[in-house]
Amino acid sequence: MDRFKSTKIASILGVIGNLFLFIIKCIIGILTHSQAMIADSINSLSDIVSSILTYFGNKVASKPRDDDHHLGHGKAEYIYSLLISILIMLVSITLLKDTIISFFDDNTFNISIWYIVVCLITIFVKLGLFLYTNNIYKKHHNLLLLANSKDHRNDMIVTTFTLISGILGYFNIFWVDTVVGLGISLFILITGIKIFIESYNVLMDKAMNEETKKEVLEIIKKYDEVKKIQHFNATPVGYKYQVSFTIFVDGNLSTFASHDIANKLEKEISALDDIYLTIIHVNPI
Repeated sequence: MDRFKSTKIASILGVIGNLFLFIIKCIIGILTHSQAMIADSINSLSDIVSSILTYFGNKVASKPRDDDHHLGHGKAEYIYSLLISILIMLVSITLLKDTIISFFDDNTFNISIWYIVVCLITIFVKLGLFLYTNNIYKKHHNLLLLANSKDHRNDMIVTTFTLISGILGYFNIFWVDTVVGLGISLFILITGIKIFIESYNVLMDKAMNEETKKEVLEIIKKYDEVKKIQHFNATPVGYKYQVSFTIFVDGNLSTFASHDIANKLEKEISALDDIYLTIIHVNPI
C-alpha cells in the first residue's frame, strides 16, 4: 500500500475511533463531574479535528507536481501538521484554565463502574490506533502520521492517569482528579509545541539530518574521479530533500566523461528514500 493511501486510511480510522471515544468520555465526564474525564473528552475532540486535518493534508500532499508547483505539494504535510500543533496547544491552554478554576470550586465527583469501563475502552482503542499508525509511519516517515501516532500514545498515558484518579476518587481522594487534569493539560501542550517545532523547521528549510547527509557523502566518496565537493545544499521538498552540490574532477577529462560521472552520482543518490532530486554542477580542477 502506498504512502498516501496508508495515511488516508489511518486518518479515517482516527476520526471514527476518536469520535466514539469523545462521545462516551463526554457522557461519563458530565455524569460523574470528573474534571480529568472532561479534559480527556476534550482531548478526544481535538484528536478528531487532528485526524480530519491529517486527511486533507495528505490529500493535498498526494497531488503530483504541476506548472505552479514544480516540486510537488509535499510541504502540505508540514503546513497541516503546523495547524494540528496550534490546535493542540489552544486546546491544552483552555483545559489548563478550566482545571485551575475547578481547583477553587467543589472538585468532588461521582465514581462509577462506567467511569472505569470507559477508561479501559479508551486505552485499548488508543493502543490499537497507536500500533497501526506508528507502523505506517516507520514505513513512510510522514510527519502527519508521526503527529497522530504520538497523539494516540499520549492518550493512552493520559487515560491511564485518568483511571488512577477515578480509582482514588472512589476512596474520597478527590484532589488527585484536579492534579491529573492539570497534568493532562500540560502534557498536551508539550506535545503540541514539539510538533510545531518540527513542522516549523521543515517549512523554514532546515538542513537535512546528519544520517541522510552521511549516506549521500558516502556515495560520493566511492567515486575516485571526484577530487572534492563544494556548495552542498539540501532543501526540504515535503518529506524528502532536493540536494545540490558542485563536484571537481580532473580538467583533462572530456566533457562527456565528467558529466557521465555526475549523471551516475545523481541516479545513485536520488535512489535514496529521503532524496527527491539531485542536482550536480561539474567543475574542472
